[in-house]
Amino acid sequence: MNQVDQNIRITETKQSKKPVVHLYFSDKDNSFLKAETRDLFHSDNPAEFGKNIVEALIEGPKTGLMRTIPADTTLKAFYITRDGTAYVDLSGTIRDAHPGGVKSELFTIYSMVNSLTLNIPEIDAVKILINGKEAMTLDGHIDVRFPFKANMLLIR
Repeated sequence: MNQVDQNIRITETKQSKKPVVHLYFSDKDNSFLKAETRDLFHSDNPAEFGKNIVEALIEGPKTGLMRTIPADTTLKAFYITRDGTAYVDLSGTIRDAHPGGVKSELFTIYSMVNSLTLNIPEIDAVKILINGKEAMTLDGHIDVRFPFKANMLLIR
């Protein structure tokens, strides 16, 4: 193998990592969040990896778990600040098509928060925006004006 072949192989490896991640969805009883293990392509850029995680959550579970984010929701923007806060900007569908209830709202928030903070070391907290703006709540119950940190008590 010559030097050019080695460089190509190294470049391909860096750009096409496929790590195993844990995505958190609701269990069938809507009692806890459960991890679904999935292989997810990403670059070395934590923001790109974060986008992929949120898009996978929107896509929904592939096992017998329950979705936590309405299917027609779109990710409008995603970025990480220097202090380790990830900003997840979602379309208004997150609110309009939400099934409602405190527990559903809690699981929507923490499926994103736990999936991002527990898979990406650069992320310490997650702030949710709707259509580029700060919202009071997702569906009338939980204050989302402040960033959230991982909550292991919701996971089984």
